[in-house]
Amino acid sequence: MIEAFVLVVVKPGTEEKVYNALAGEKHIKEIYRVYGEYDIILRVEVENIGELDRFHDEILRRINNIEMTETLIASSYRG
Repeated sequence: MIEAFVLVVVKPGTEEKVYNALAGEKHIKEIYRVYGEYDIILRVEVENIGELDRFHDEILRRINNIEMTETLIASSYRG
């Protein structure tokens, strides 16, 4: 299992629209609207790197109002 955090920048004024478009996606375990350089942060869980590639290609890149993403793959967790 791969866990990643995706930082999303959207076109101004489209934050709610993009949030709603992403909210029901099965790989997204958490989604937040945030203030600052990024507009939305996603916590994504996928089985492998190929599935993460498909998530980027088939989900994120098909949402017109997303201007940029940055993906951070988690390497460890201490809870």
